[in-house]
Amino acid sequence: MIENLVIIGSGPAGHTAAIYAARAQLDPLMFEGLMAGGVAAGGQLTTTTHIENFPGFPEGILGLDLMMRMRQQSINAGTRVETKTVESVDLSKKPFEISVDGYKVLAKAVIIATGATAKRLGIVGEEQFWQKGISACAVCDGGLPVFRNKVLAVIGGGDTACEEALYLTRFASKVLLFVRRDVLRASKAMQEKVLKHAKVDVVWKTHVVEALGDKMLQKIKTRHADTGKELTVDIGGLFYAIGHRPNTEFLKGQIDVDEDGYIMTRPGTTQTNIKGVFACGDVQDKRYRQAVSAAGSGCMAALDADKYLKENE
Repeated sequence: MIENLVIIGSGPAGHTAAIYAARAQLDPLMFEGLMAGGVAAGGQLTTTTHIENFPGFPEGILGLDLMMRMRQQSINAGTRVETKTVESVDLSKKPFEISVDGYKVLAKAVIIATGATAKRLGIVGEEQFWQKGISACAVCDGGLPVFRNKVLAVIGGGDTACEEALYLTRFASKVLLFVRRDVLRASKAMQEKVLKHAKVDVVWKTHVVEALGDKMLQKIKTRHADTGKELTVDIGGLFYAIGHRPNTEFLKGQIDVDEDGYIMTRPGTTQTNIKGVFACGDVQDKRYRQAVSAAGSGCMAALDADKYLKENE
């Protein structure tokens, strides 16, 4: 049996693609992953707590609850969901060949929605306080009441770190930007904005080495890169801005990616360099990285796949 459409991945992009594909009677099969990339089925939102910026939930919703609702909606629409991780794919021939759990599945079209995993530092206390004061997305979490009017910290030295530090100034009493070197990697324009902002203090040549607190993060321990001197700093939140890793290892170089490893799609579409293979969500989006933008691209991928399948019947 050859599947019409296989969806690899199960975040907002994958499930939106599944809902649209199922309603278009494409009978999609989704491999949602079993701790793929170290994250549970449902993607990064399963690791977040309260989400206040996803439309339709005026009181907010827990990340895990949102993903469980999306999953159920996919199933209700007719998607077959299997909790298995795709090991590899062969996109050199048609139908495409997908290897999963010791067997192979053939598909006329494939949607890749495997997302990207935020890089972590692995510091002492990180696991304990992840989403209890430590986050990898200031735009997602920075406006939550728990972070308001507190000293917040950002780790990183690139454009993303500077953007997140500036974003947090809307809510924080002060923002500390910890940079491991003595220079910022961000663009000159972004550097100027950060260095001139009254609420931002750049802490040079400093590593954050430990997270401390009770039920929530309350302090961080830092170490100077040159002197080795350690300090304990009171903070109300810590945000990582050290990059993401797109989950594309299983593709083994068969699809065009950019210099950071994100799948490249044709402008205005979700079409990859291989006809019949589409990509949506954070695996191809390193700029926005929001649940709602991922969901929108999932809709696009399903519509693109439907058009492709109709044209190649």
